[in-house]
Amino acid sequence: MEKLDRTDRKILKLLQEDGRIATVELADKIGLSPTATSERLKRLLRDGYVTGFRAMLDPGKLGRGLLVFIEVGLDKTTADIFEKFAAAVRRAPEVLECHMVGGGFDYLVKTRVADMNAYRRFLGDVVLGLPGVKETRTYVVMEEVKSDGLLPV
Repeated sequence: MEKLDRTDRKILKLLQEDGRIATVELADKIGLSPTATSERLKRLLRDGYVTGFRAMLDPGKLGRGLLVFIEVGLDKTTADIFEKFAAAVRRAPEVLECHMVGGGFDYLVKTRVADMNAYRRFLGDVVLGLPGVKETRTYVVMEEVKSDGLLPV
């Protein structure tokens, strides 16, 4: 992969802020021609700097206003259990994110549900049924302070 220059970084920053920006508008904001901008954008996509585009949805309007993080501890930490756990999590659409972590537990799971009753069902029906789960700790988000997910570029 090529090293990113200032213009590439500016393109990435603008795309994070508005993935639907027209190439002509993007070109205007970075001071290049639409053709040169289009070529840079194709390269950034080809080289994997941009991994996709998607709409940001309002969780509350979709009945998923409660954000919850769950620490998951496994009963044993073997390659086989890690693989089974990861495969099961990938099949669970309710799981928004799942990260294997170092420290006092094995995985951090992020989900959004309608309310505490929905969370209780999710915990019992999904999380506790995942392979190897020994224990969980739940953290209900009271306020989302920052959740834009923009990377500094």
